[in-house]
Amino acid sequence: MSTSERLIESTRELLWERGYVGTSPKAIQQRAGAGQGSMYHHFTGKPDLALTAIRVTAQEMRDRAEEELSAPGTAFERVSAYLRRGRDVLRGCPIGRLTQDPDVVADPALRRPVDETFAWLRDRLADVLAEGRDRGELDAALDPVATASAVVAVLQGGYVLARAAGSAEPFEQAVDGVLGLLAARVVPTPSP
Repeated sequence: MSTSERLIESTRELLWERGYVGTSPKAIQQRAGAGQGSMYHHFTGKPDLALTAIRVTAQEMRDRAEEELSAPGTAFERVSAYLRRGRDVLRGCPIGRLTQDPDVVADPALRRPVDETFAWLRDRLADVLAEGRDRGELDAALDPVATASAVVAVLQGGYVLARAAGSAEPFEQAVDGVLGLLAARVVPTPSP
């Protein structure tokens, strides 16, 4: 791993653990095993490095979601696979946690990849749900956009509930709940 890659990876982890304010240049350098000169050789400063780290995390989140959402299966099966995949629930969502960071939210450049990632996720889920509706897998009355927004909200809220309880159980219950609601909209396959 190159020095710039180590700096980015260290920043990603620190942002997830501590947030923007708690991620000092010194902590980044220590975790990356890089000196101050190396950091400022590759990046103009903490905001530039943080933006790069957020973009990398956002792209990783999108790529991972796309794997499940573009896999074979019905719309319900793909959304279910996305929601049930393994996650470090008690650490929270590495992108979602940034929405609680006042410095990230106050900076349009830092907030943009966070907002774009959630917009992408809502759109991608809506596409999958619309596809399922159009194929007759899901009830024709299903609103894919509203349902996709609800799925994302439940997922992010599940992280918050789990962190507050110190247990993954509230997250799992939230996922079970939204999938139960979505399952009620699955159109039964006719018997041969």
